[in-house]
Amino acid sequence: MISPKSLWAACSKRAFARVDIASLVFFRITFGLLMVWEVLRHSRQWVAACWIEPHFLFKYYGFEWVRPLPENGLCLLWFALGLCAFLLTIGFFYRAAAALFFLGYTYFFLLDQARYINHFYLICLFSFLLIFVPSNGAFSIDAWLKSQLRWQTVPAWSLWLLRAQIGVVYFFGGLAKIAPDWLRGEPMRTRMSHNTDFPLIGRFFREEWAVYAVSYGGLLLDLLIVPLLLWRRTRLAAFCLAAGFHLINARAFSIGIFPWLAMAATTLFFRPDWPRRLMDTFRWVKAAPSPGIQDMRSSRQPSFILAFVISYLVIQVIVPLRYLLSGTATEWISIDHRFSWRMMLVNRQARSYFYVTDPNTGRERQVIPQQFLNARQSAMMAYQPDMPVQFAHYLSATMPRSGLQPLRVEARIMVSVNGRKPELFIDPNVDLAAEPRPCGHPRWLLPIGEPLPVLPQNPSGNLPASSRDELP
Repeated sequence: MISPKSLWAACSKRAFARVDIASLVFFRITFGLLMVWEVLRHSRQWVAACWIEPHFLFKYYGFEWVRPLPENGLCLLWFALGLCAFLLTIGFFYRAAAALFFLGYTYFFLLDQARYINHFYLICLFSFLLIFVPSNGAFSIDAWLKSQLRWQTVPAWSLWLLRAQIGVVYFFGGLAKIAPDWLRGEPMRTRMSHNTDFPLIGRFFREEWAVYAVSYGGLLLDLLIVPLLLWRRTRLAAFCLAAGFHLINARAFSIGIFPWLAMAATTLFFRPDWPRRLMDTFRWVKAAPSPGIQDMRSSRQPSFILAFVISYLVIQVIVPLRYLLSGTATEWISIDHRFSWRMMLVNRQARSYFYVTDPNTGRERQVIPQQFLNARQSAMMAYQPDMPVQFAHYLSATMPRSGLQPLRVEARIMVSVNGRKPELFIDPNVDLAAEPRPCGHPRWLLPIGEPLPVLPQNPSGNLPASSRDELP
């Protein structure tokens, strides 16, 4: 029987085995260029519309203290992220650039919970990991200026940490698809019906066989892609399959840079020296290591590093599984979708009204969320139970009252999930302003009771004022 000490020693030996740095360098450069593009493609007006113009910003648990800077400061910080991403790309002041990019991007991520998108979260995670991953030992300004920073190999844990991160995204994205709605073709049936102009194959998108082929094909790809990438004989075919999948998604859906980021991360499953070997095929671009390049020195604290890596990966596995504790359909209580890689699973539509009553006078006023929130905030709030409570607290605190008694705030929110008939989402008789912000399943959240329609149904006819989940 292997003792814990022997097991730890074996893990440590494998974690600190030497691997070529080339694939990490490629990912660093690609990630940096994508982040430069992410910053440059958004204007000052976009920054203001997201975080300055709304009357109210929703907050994550524990981060209520995060507040937006004045408009000029916020725009300056946003474009400073582009500079950090550029420094990350060229490997100049690499550690500082990675740390500052992580802090700055995470700051914007935390400003408004309504702007949560899976690939924004993934960018935060990758930028955090790059602080520790030594990907600046080659093809960087740092390595050019300082000979002690030049190395040809790095510890294997640095490569496997990034591989594991994208592997978690794929695996949990596939695991989430083992759900009744997805297995019956929703929401892909609805989404494909809106993309019949897709080149060559779009004319088949209304066919049931195509709907089920895409649904089950996406499920199998997400679940099997990592094992296929790890096996040398299927690696190239699996990468081509994943790349085709991401390119189709990029063309069919508005999901920003996620397909390109996922493809860049997927290249990490090739042999670590693949960029060097690829460059060596061109005689005029010889990538053989120079005499000045050496192995990165082993860390003096291998146990601490290994403990950090294991702890990080355990957290990445546990967080997406927290929905098992709620016992509620995750399609209905969308709070479990955050940080869980539950992508493209639900097509929702919602209409919401709030009713503010002044108990001092008995006067009631109807509030339409769009009076205070932008379109995305209003859409996201309607089906995430912690957000209507935040909005109710805001209304109670800011709207005028005529006496000492606090305002009462009730909500009428109708939600349609994957083509079902609209149902009440929240008990309309509950004073949300008097309720604490829920961490899990609140008592006033009504159960979903409407079955999925037997025949394909376009949910856009259910609620004229509609909203849809962001896909990635």
